[in-house]
Amino acid sequence: MDIQLTDEQRQVRELCRQFADSELRPNARRWDLDHQFPADAVKKLAEMGLMGVAIPAELGGAGMDNVSYAVAMEEISRGCAGTGVIMSVNNSLYCDPIHKFGTEEQKRDFLVPFARGERLGAFALTEPTSGSDAAEMRTVAVKKGNEYVLNGTKNFITNGPQADVVLVFAVTDRSKGHKGTSAFLVPGSVKGFTRSKADEKVGIRASGSCTLFFEDVVLPERFRLGGEGEGFKVAMQTLDGGRIGIAAQALGIAQAAYEEAVAYAKERKAFGQPITQFQAIQFMLADMATEIEAARLLVWRAAWMKDKGIRHSAESAMAKLYASEMCERVTSKAIQVHGGYGYVKEYDVERHWRDSRITEIYEGTSEIQRLVIAANVLKG
Repeated sequence: MDIQLTDEQRQVRELCRQFADSELRPNARRWDLDHQFPADAVKKLAEMGLMGVAIPAELGGAGMDNVSYAVAMEEISRGCAGTGVIMSVNNSLYCDPIHKFGTEEQKRDFLVPFARGERLGAFALTEPTSGSDAAEMRTVAVKKGNEYVLNGTKNFITNGPQADVVLVFAVTDRSKGHKGTSAFLVPGSVKGFTRSKADEKVGIRASGSCTLFFEDVVLPERFRLGGEGEGFKVAMQTLDGGRIGIAAQALGIAQAAYEEAVAYAKERKAFGQPITQFQAIQFMLADMATEIEAARLLVWRAAWMKDKGIRHSAESAMAKLYASEMCERVTSKAIQVHGGYGYVKEYDVERHWRDSRITEIYEGTSEIQRLVIAANVLKG
């Protein structure tokens, strides 16, 4: 693997960094305080081709690679983590599985406008009683002729309040265990589909999430994604790629906190000199820089493997595990460097700290990542 970015990847990085500095960072604190969905920023992401980065151009996407996607995710999340996860879900958890498993008709109707950013998608796997344990899923889809009747509840669904279509996983034959789960494309306009008010969250508050309710929702068979019973495969393969996006998000949050800690340390004086002269501060900054670089290499490796068509379950899990836990450590150190100012909303580091925590939970907790990694290690 060549760890140097190509010219195109560097251009993507620079474009996204400029956009983050001019459009996202100046507004991120306000969006966070107001729980405001950044509609104008998302529209601009679409104009930049960032809502379907690795989807082929003929299907509405930008036709770039997954390393470019990881680089873009880092920079956008550096500007606003909430905006970053809106982009991540539409790319990784919605567009990617339809590209992989969809029919030509599904790609035309459910992929092209989403990859263009004209519409927004969501991914609904988690339920009130089943998160990591997907086998406990209670949402069911009963086949009746050429239709399915969907009933159940999904919660903590990112993009849920705004999504035009949701990729929903439901049990179609409980006797078959994991092989009895299927995936469905559910338009937000169908009868029987309702949403709760948006969740009140600790962090990434520019990104809306909510509970979704399905009561006797009738879906034509052509809305099923993949074969009947292939839902678990669709979900697991999708999450392998999605974890690269969340790892990149964590990387961007950490980078923002680190840059702010360095800038503050150069300005802040104590005992007659900048605090950068104190070894305690130097050591914290050195640890932060090292961990960020290590995480970046893990993220780029997983994205590169996906581009090459190499199985990357373990590598994506490693990237997500390390980057998310690194992010919490780095943002915590950034607060420490700021001292009391790090604990007030006048400075952005407290927001980065709050935003960091969810990266260790969604799209597979750190504990699930360790299980995935261990399973691959023990295979020999």
